[in-house]
Amino acid sequence: MQKKSNRGSSDTDAVRRYVVEHYVRPAKRNGRGSFRVVVGDVHRALGLHNRVPLVCNALSSRKFLEQNSLRIVERTGPPSGQSTTVVLTYETFDREVPDRFAALFRIRGSGKKTFSELGGGENFLRSERSSFQSTLDTESPR
Repeated sequence: MQKKSNRGSSDTDAVRRYVVEHYVRPAKRNGRGSFRVVVGDVHRALGLHNRVPLVCNALSSRKFLEQNSLRIVERTGPPSGQSTTVVLTYETFDREVPDRFAALFRIRGSGKKTFSELGGGENFLRSERSSFQSTLDTESPR
């Protein structure tokens, strides 16, 4: 059972919130594809005592990874995996879009209905290639 903090939320949730606010969001905002978190830094920043395993588990949990679109690409530290010296390297797979690309993402998916009406993207491309090839065949001298 998780220990409840004074704020009424679990220490595990506090760890996740802290890392999201101080590591995940800044990395995505800056377009970085990866970032590192040192367990001891998080443990100290939150003023936790003897909760290193909790921090390690919170930062490796499927819930944390899925909610933040992350995957762990490297984990260094002692074999136990439960130490302040554990360093987790995460890779992001949905970075926040810089403003210069915002216009492109606003039109994302705009051709979906059109391609659907044409039998899907593959059928459309197949048809276009066929038309192009037949045009080349009729125009080229033999």
